[in-house]
Amino acid sequence: MNNIKHLTGFFDRILEDRNLNPTHVSLYIVLFQFWNINHFKNPISITRDEVMRTSKIGSTATYHKCMRELNEKGYIKYEPSFNPFKGSMVILFNFSEDQNQLMKK
Repeated sequence: MNNIKHLTGFFDRILEDRNLNPTHVSLYIVLFQFWNINHFKNPISITRDEVMRTSKIGSTATYHKCMRELNEKGYIKYEPSFNPFKGSMVILFNFSEDQNQLMKK
């Protein structure tokens, strides 16, 4: 997994997505960091409090809205646990492959 190519692919993707805002980007970057710490193994287990604190999101409603939208738009696969004592699962997709496709065009 090449971090730089992945992030380049992610940023290329968000340039085309006018519905994302800085909160979505912040949230994704934090999820990417947790994925990096997990050596890019999917899925990763996250807790809402830790992700909100790190991404500087102050509202649980905003957090859930952004997670749902990132999931719906195919940036992540989000599997909420609905259990405050068990972390939710997130799968991140490798966007470095998308970058290779863009380079060929």
